Parts: sequence; C-alpha cells; structure tokens
Amino acid sequence: MLSIIVPTYNEENTILDLLIHLNDAKCNSDELLVVDGGSVDNTTEIVRQQGITCLESPQKGRARQMNYGAENSSGDILYFVHADTLPPSSFGADILEALEQGYRSGCYRYQFDKAHPLLKINAFCTRFDRLMCRGGDQTLFITRDLFNELEGFREDFQIMEDYDLIQKIQSKTRFKIIPKNATVSARKYDHNGYLRVNFANLIIFMMYFAGLSQETMVHAYKNLIVHPKFD
Repeated sequence: MLSIIVPTYNEENTILDLLIHLNDAKCNSDELLVVDGGSVDNTTEIVRQQGITCLESPQKGRARQMNYGAENSSGDILYFVHADTLPPSSFGADILEALEQGYRSGCYRYQFDKAHPLLKINAFCTRFDRLMCRGGDQTLFITRDLFNELEGFREDFQIMEDYDLIQKIQSKTRFKIIPKNATVSARKYDHNGYLRVNFANLIIFMMYFAGLSQETMVHAYKNLIVHPKFD
C-alpha cells in the first residue's frame, strides 16, 4: 500500500486541486494524509470537507510534519508530495515499476505550470542525476524500511531537508529519476523573478555544503526571497 503524505502550511489556494488530483489518480487501497503545520487560513477546513484525513503536527516545519505523517501512516511505501506540486496521474504505476526494477526510492523530473522559456531551463536540468538538480518539488517515494533505516527527515532542518535525505539515500542505494514530469507552481518566480530565485537557490546550496547553520541559511533565504507564506 502507498501512503501519500502532503505537508501543508497556509495552502488554501493550492490544496483543493492537489487533493482532487490525488484522489482521482490513487488506487482505492492507497492512503492519503495531509499533515498541517498550524495553518491560519482555510487549509484544514478544505481538507476535511473533502473527507480526507488531516493530521495536526505537534510542531511546524516540513521535516517534522513529514516524519509525523510517516509515523501515523500504514503503507509499505511512503510518497511525499508538496502542496503546490501535481505528480503525473500514473504515479502509482510508475512507483510500482521502479520498485520492480529494484529501486527503493526516487522522484520525478518536473515542469512548471507556466510556459516561460527561462523556467524550461530549470525544468530541463531535473533529468540529470546531480544533487543540485533535485528537490522536494519533484515528489519523493521511499520504502518504509529504508525511511526508517535512515531515520527519516532531520527534524532540526528548517530548510534543505529533502537534499539531506536524498544524500543519505544515495549513500545506501540507487535512486530512480522517473522520466516523467511533475507539475510545479511557479509562484516563487512570480513574486521574485527568475534571476533572483536562482541566485538565492545557489547561495543556499553553497551555504549548505559549507556547513553553515540552519538559522543562518533560513535568515539568508528569507532576506533573498519574497514569499507570501513567510511569517
């Protein structure tokens, strides 16, 4: 069984489309959980109106929320999907195929929901097997056994938690990049522009590999990027 886990925080503008998409695409035996981090908008109401389980995470933070969802799920395979990302409708069959090929974890490539030529450059790079080309927006599937072996997402991480887990996965086993596209919201680029977002991503990536603290990286990112979800 596949457990689909969606972390949310103030996602009232995106969550309904995602839930409808996932409900239409998943198998009846699959489990769908939303794990909220204390939204102050209508996110949780929208989720519950759809008859979908909405867990209230004891602590805000995507890593903590995803771990909490994993702890409270029952599937053999965990599938983490961000609220502003739509995976291909074939995700169940795609993940099963990857598992049959011997993979224990993997993700999709992505495309943006806007056909901007510069965004296509970023999207094109997601086909390459390089850590800088990865990210949570590509969704992530992982067997429960491997997730538990790696102790899940680091809960002291406020940022770059997906990169940390993928690094640990790749140190243990092969990682599958499914040759199909998830569709990702371009909202960060709408608020900041292409060059500013890519500059911010590069700076944070360099800070991460330089071993700087989470507090330093979060402070830098919030100063580089305008995002309506930032407190």
